[in-house]
Amino acid sequence: MTSVVVTGAARGVGRAVAERLLAEHVVVAVDLERPDWIAGQGVAVQGDATDEEAMRGAAALAEREAPLVGWVNNAAIFRDASLVDGSGEVLDLVVANLAPAIVGTAVAVRHFRTAARAGSVVTVSSHQAQRAVRGALPYATAKAAIEGLVRAAAVDHGPDGIRVNAVALGSIETERSAAHRAGLPNPAAFVRQIATLQPLGRLGQGAEVANVVAFLLSDAASFVSGAVLPVDGGRAAQGQDPEGR
Repeated sequence: MTSVVVTGAARGVGRAVAERLLAEHVVVAVDLERPDWIAGQGVAVQGDATDEEAMRGAAALAEREAPLVGWVNNAAIFRDASLVDGSGEVLDLVVANLAPAIVGTAVAVRHFRTAARAGSVVTVSSHQAQRAVRGALPYATAKAAIEGLVRAAAVDHGPDGIRVNAVALGSIETERSAAHRAGLPNPAAFVRQIATLQPLGRLGQGAEVANVVAFLLSDAASFVSGAVLPVDGGRAAQGQDPEGR
């Protein structure tokens, strides 16, 4: 048995990933809100993914349970800000979304190197890293930086046997997306719009993301590193047709 750490695991995609990984690993689930759902199956940790000391503690806890071989950076903040209102809030939000990926990757890399052990890091990115949505500048900026981090870390630490990859998500069904939809004046129109944007014609499911993350962490992906894998129902592949009706 081996162990993995998953950040942002209290709900949504992070919880789906942690639940999937329990089939193969001891999972240390980390979130600002203690993810007690995992009690009796894995280990719940209340902690800030931007706090390096706390993340080192999570790694040590995982190692005590079983050899730590994987780390999933999922923690993120969804809040918009505009350059029109000044750079301060934008900068704070970019850092808030980028820092968990940097801290988590750094802690994982150092842990694997100290243990002289191969390991795998998977970070959750977004289609917005390449195709920004209006009004979400800080989030899109941070995700673009995260994809650069993934490629650079893969290059730097490939010789250590450490693989670093990302999944770039489209619109996924979560508690947050359901609440957003419920607050719209016409929820059905939102569903139709997603069906247009994502060629598979629907929202993705957390379990579908989790299966891809599990693959990237596994030996089945032993020669995959520095990759950003879209999990978006074809959204990134689709262009607008000016002649479309």
